[in-house]
Order: sequence, then structure tokens, then C-alpha cells
Amino acid sequence: MDLQTMTYLVVGASFALYIGIAFWARASTTGEFYVAGKGIHPVSNGMATAADWMSAASFISMAGLIAFNGYGASVFLMGWTGGYVLLAMLLAPYLRKFGKFTVPEFIGDRYYSRTARIVAVICLILASVTYVIGQMKGIGVAFSRFLETDYDTGLFIGMGIVFIYAVMGGMKGITYTQIAQYCVLIFAYTVPAIFISMNITGVPLPQLGLGANMADGSMTMLDKLDLVVTDLGFKEYTTQVLGSQLNMFAYTLSLMIGTAGLPHVIIRFFTVPKVRDARASAGWALVFIAILYTTAPAVGAMARLNLMETIQTGPVGEVTANLAYEDRPQWFKNWETTGLLQFEDKNGDGRIQYYNDKNEEFAERAAAYGWQGNEMVKVDRDIMVLANPEIANLPNWVIALVVAGGLAAALSTAAGLLLAIASSISHDLLKGVFAPNISEKNELMAGRIAMAGAIALAGYFGLHPPDFAAGTVAIAFGLAASSIFPALMMGIFNKRANRAGAIWGMISGIGVTMLYVFQHKGIMFIPGTEFLGSMEPNWFLGISPNAFGAVGAIVNFAVAITVSKLTAPPPEHIQHLVEDIRVPSGAGAATGH
Repeated sequence: MDLQTMTYLVVGASFALYIGIAFWARASTTGEFYVAGKGIHPVSNGMATAADWMSAASFISMAGLIAFNGYGASVFLMGWTGGYVLLAMLLAPYLRKFGKFTVPEFIGDRYYSRTARIVAVICLILASVTYVIGQMKGIGVAFSRFLETDYDTGLFIGMGIVFIYAVMGGMKGITYTQIAQYCVLIFAYTVPAIFISMNITGVPLPQLGLGANMADGSMTMLDKLDLVVTDLGFKEYTTQVLGSQLNMFAYTLSLMIGTAGLPHVIIRFFTVPKVRDARASAGWALVFIAILYTTAPAVGAMARLNLMETIQTGPVGEVTANLAYEDRPQWFKNWETTGLLQFEDKNGDGRIQYYNDKNEEFAERAAAYGWQGNEMVKVDRDIMVLANPEIANLPNWVIALVVAGGLAAALSTAAGLLLAIASSISHDLLKGVFAPNISEKNELMAGRIAMAGAIALAGYFGLHPPDFAAGTVAIAFGLAASSIFPALMMGIFNKRANRAGAIWGMISGIGVTMLYVFQHKGIMFIPGTEFLGSMEPNWFLGISPNAFGAVGAIVNFAVAITVSKLTAPPPEHIQHLVEDIRVPSGAGAATGH
């Protein structure tokens, strides 16, 4: 069976499964729409959380980042998994004990302020909309290649699928759909990784294959990769860093606390029956996430090796060893049609030169070979996971499975984000502020209308993505880290934090982060709006815009604590509320013994 037919069958079957689950688990009450009736088992919730969490950035983009940035891309592995530890230990059980539907609702009640709740809604929407753009980029990339549609059409198809099962089922439908999506995406990620690890090293487990010898026994796989990339003027794969060590630290910290502050993840812990189930859910989610996250470094490294050896064959000094363009493999031709892989024959020799023409030392050697610049003028890193099975000549069913997995990852996270946006509008703004007496039926209808509007908005922004998927997602984490995480932490662990402190802290944190992102990347989706330039020398202490959320969080904490000390303390009942949140259920008073 040809690849396109196989892909249509596999992807179509997965979509039918998701829609069928949505009909079976459709929400009939606001409790089911927002928090699935608080009846999800911890293991099931852990699996759904893993699918909610492992987005297009994790499935499609993270291994691509690792492929091109080597060790430096480990910030994503450390930051995203470390954030779950913070979430499990410091936030999830306490927020579940509080027992409300949404993060802004907690902030509004804890800081006894409608204004604080509205500010939290704005921060939530900014972070979630930015995050969902990355999912739309992943959907567009997958559809544009394997279903032979253009990027825009792919987005509209993805939006339609999410609309059906998210609007109909709410959190209840999304939860059970995400369980199915986790099974699809983890199977789709690990199966080709096992095949490729066997081909390159003879070791079936990719986690072990990463450090194993090549199948011919000549050297380790990582040593071989280091040799290949340095021979072509690129940095050594195993020692690359993302900017300075300070930037690496800030990037990791931003992703970590951004994870712990993401509303679409936190809201999942409101869906379990008991407080202790929230902590158990986080533990199970870590187990399910670890399966993919321990596989990703091997996928990235092996994808880079396969790519380099396919395009630039033989020793660098032998110009004739370069791949002739007319002999390029079928996978190369397939991805060229998407515009995500582009070649330009700069010296007219009909062969492909793929090297680092920014390396001045190697550029001299390249000039002696007659090379006139890197002729692979575009290699979109988001294609690496999807292209890897084709590059490795794996069977069509494996390639189709990877497509279904990538779409499952993007759709599952998009659904969770859109629900977080919709609930913040219908529950926090409409019922919580503007129409407190609205009926449950009308609130449910408002939630569905808000969801439809959020899908349309996400689709519009997805047509104009500002960055690759994981880069866009990193900015979303920075926004969550600089605004929501500090407000939650102080709300749980600092009785003295008050209304004014929380409001000004959130505004200051997200404000300074957005200002920094805008000045280096432009106002999102509006080209030419970089008003201080985008060159690295302008970076504050060498910290990249994607990592600046950590600085924004420090600003948030500092402003909130300072303002709280200079203004009246919270009312007595709020301070008792904070103490009650932290005391385990059934615990008696301290006796002093």
C-alpha cells in the first residue's frame, strides 16, 4: 500500500476514535465541562496529563532542537520534567484541596479581588494563546507533507477535529480522548526509534543505543556524530550550549517554573476525586512522560546523523563524494514540495554542499573545494521527527503511525489549552465578574461559545507562526513563569501576600517579559516591529527572549513581596484560608510533642 493511502487510513482511524470518544463522554453539566465531574482515576488522569503536556513541541520539535543544538537542547528535557516535580510537590495537592474549577478562580478568592482574577485571566489567555500557536504549527507541518495539503488547509482540518470533541465533551470528553491520544503518540514515537536504533547501533532500546557503538563496531554513535558534524565546520554535538551558561540556567528555570504555572496542566489536577490523588496523578504523569523524554535525545542524535550522512556522503575533502542533486532520495523530494526543505545550487556543480559557512576557518577550506556557501538554505528543524522514518527507509506503516502520533500530540494539547481559555472566559469573567447569577445551562452554553471563539483565534494566529514550534512554546512558558507561578506560590506559602502585591506582581512580571520578547522578536505576527533590534549583543546578560521568563518571575516575586509589605495585610479569614490549604485533611492541631 502506498504511503499516502496508508497515512489516510491510520490518521482517519485515529480521528474517528477521538470523535467517537467525544460522543460517548460528552459533558452535560458545568462540572463535567470544566473538571470532568472530579471523577477521573489518578492513573487515567496521569496518562491524560501526559498527553496534555506532550504537545507538538515535545513530539515534533524537541528532537529537532536536540538534533541541531546537541547538548544545549537538554534545557528542554531538564526544564519540562523538572517543572512537573515542582508541580507535584508544591502546587497540585494544595490547589486540589482548594477545590475550585480554575486557576484565576483560586487567585481571585485567595487575593480577595475581582481585579486579581481578571489580571490572572489576561495572563492565562496570553500564555495559552501563545502556546496553542505552537500546536497549530505542528498540525500544519504534519498535514502539509503527509496528507499532501497546504499548511493552511491542514490547520483548518485540525481546528475542525478539535472543535468537535472539545466543544462537545469539555474536560470529560477531552480527558478520555487524551488517554487514547497518549497511547497513539507514545507508540508512534517509540516504534520508529527502536527501528532506527537497531539500524544504526544494533541495540533495540534507543536510550541505550545513544551511548552504544555503531553497528560496525568502529566507534560510539555519539563519537561518530561529533566527527561528522565537526568535519563539516559545525560545533561538536556533545558540547554545544545555548548561548552562555547563564542563559542555559535561565532557560531551564523559565521552562521549569513555566511548567508549574501552566493553567491547562494545573486544571487537570482539579479532575481527581481526592487531594492525595492529585499528587499521585503528577507521579503517574512523570512516568508516562519519561517514556518519551528519555527517548528524545536518541531520536534527535540519530536523526542528525542520518541527515548528514544522507546529504553529505564521504570525506569532506572529496568534493565528488557530495550527493548529486539529481540523485537525491525520495524523502528529500517529498519534503522539498512542502517548502520546509530547500536547496540552492550556488556554484552550479549539481551537487549538494551542506556545511557551516559561518565557520571562518572551515570557509577557507570550503572555498578551496569550490563551494560557495551552504546550499541547504532551509532545513526546518520541525521536520526531523516526521522525516526520520523516511530517511531511515522504514516501512510505510511506521511513517503513517508517526504522522498520527504527531497530530495526536498537537491536538491533545491544543484541546487542553483551548478549554483553559474558554473556562477563564465563561467561568471566571462571565460568571465570576459580569453575570454572577447566570444559570448553569447558560454558563455551559457560554463555555462552548468561548471554546469555539478560542479555536477560531488560535487558527488565525496559527496561520502566522512567529517561530518554530518549541521556540513559540518556550515563550508561552516564559509568560506563565513570569505571571501565574509566583502568584500561586505566594498564594499558598505566604500569608502576608495581599491583593495589591499579587496584582502589581503579575502585571510587572508579564509586562517586563513581554517587553523583552517584543524588543527582540517583534510584536507577535506583525513583521518589522522589533524596536530595539534582535541581535544577541542586545540581550540582557546574554539571556535570550525565550529564557527571559525566569527574570520576569524574579521581578514578579520582588514587586509582590515589596508591595505587600508596604500595604495592609490580608484579612484574617484569608490568612486562615492559606493555613487551611496547607494542612492535610484530618490533621489535628499541633501538640508541641
